[in-house]
Amino acid sequence: MSALQTAYIAAAIRTPIGKAPRGMYSHTRPDDLLATAIRGVMAQAPGLDPAAVEDAIIGCAIPEGPQGLNVARIGALLSGLPSSVAGVTVNRFCASGLTAIAMAADRIRVGEADVILAGGVESMSLVPTLGVSTSFSPDIYQDEDNIGIAYGMGATAEQVAARWQVSREDQDAFALRSHQRALAAQQSGEFADEMLPVEIVRRTPNLSTGEVREDRRTVALDEGPRPDTSLEALARLRPAFAARGSVTAGNSSQTSDGAGALLVVSERALKTHGLTPLARFVCFAVKGVPPEIMGIGPKEAIPAALKQAGLTLDQMGWIELNEAFAAQALAVIRDLGLNEAVVNPMGGAIALGHPLGATGAIRSATAIHAMRRHDLQYGMVTMCVGTGMGAAGIFERC
Repeated sequence: MSALQTAYIAAAIRTPIGKAPRGMYSHTRPDDLLATAIRGVMAQAPGLDPAAVEDAIIGCAIPEGPQGLNVARIGALLSGLPSSVAGVTVNRFCASGLTAIAMAADRIRVGEADVILAGGVESMSLVPTLGVSTSFSPDIYQDEDNIGIAYGMGATAEQVAARWQVSREDQDAFALRSHQRALAAQQSGEFADEMLPVEIVRRTPNLSTGEVREDRRTVALDEGPRPDTSLEALARLRPAFAARGSVTAGNSSQTSDGAGALLVVSERALKTHGLTPLARFVCFAVKGVPPEIMGIGPKEAIPAALKQAGLTLDQMGWIELNEAFAAQALAVIRDLGLNEAVVNPMGGAIALGHPLGATGAIRSATAIHAMRRHDLQYGMVTMCVGTGMGAAGIFERC
């Protein structure tokens, strides 16, 4: 058996994240948003013949409605890639985008492909969080180990807050820091390397004249960070998921819209197409946890990824830990002893937003570019996943 090849990230980009359901992408189709991200990442590799792309692996947590019908293939075609580029949509809920990157890297490493497009997309404005016609098996209600599948995500966050003794005050302080870090990063231009400005077109028909008015604007920043957030304002919010709970809209991730795309390539592709690698894909790990405490998933996935890579936690110079909820993020940080200085230095999903299936690709773009700016060797992207899972991926700067 031949040795595994190395998988590299040759380009990584993301769109600004919009608020859902009434934010800047409220009338933008997710397949169009994905197509925009694909065009953006291809523009980062001008020497690459689009026909060399062998597949598009795209994460989407709720692949139905306007992001159904295999949005990966549709987005690739809408982007202008040739029809020879295939596409497959991947669903691992919040880790869909990261899983897509790992699947692309695996195909590169075993020699099945040389150039694969990976990424994620989600419109929480146009597709409900739980989909249109969600239906749980009745059998889950008969099994104490599985009934947590039916818990809402906020209810699982309350479970984690109680078991890991994360106070309301600590959750609100964490949320405030997320906004402060995100705002500071925006003001200093830290997101520029990873961000693809997006032109939004909104069409309004005039029924009396039969004309359609087009309004166009370009967005280049995430919509979520709030300069008016304060501990006092956060403290006034009522619990959102339990009458006497501690999880609020303010210390939870924002529902969002967005897309991200990366080019995953072999060493042969780097030489053939004159590409300069940004990072090496190191490894990916996913682990299961009880569904009712799904937020603690990274606690299991992070050690598994580190063991697989033969690395230690202190070698991670940058960690993107998706902030589904402040309660679960803090529980993971404290349980594993993560260095808070390297966890989400530019803010996280509480401020920036969490477009579900796109988040893994978006946060990978953030980590990869940040590692280059700050001359860091290793970075990690990790998140909890619905129904009780955790995922973690590691990248090495080139």
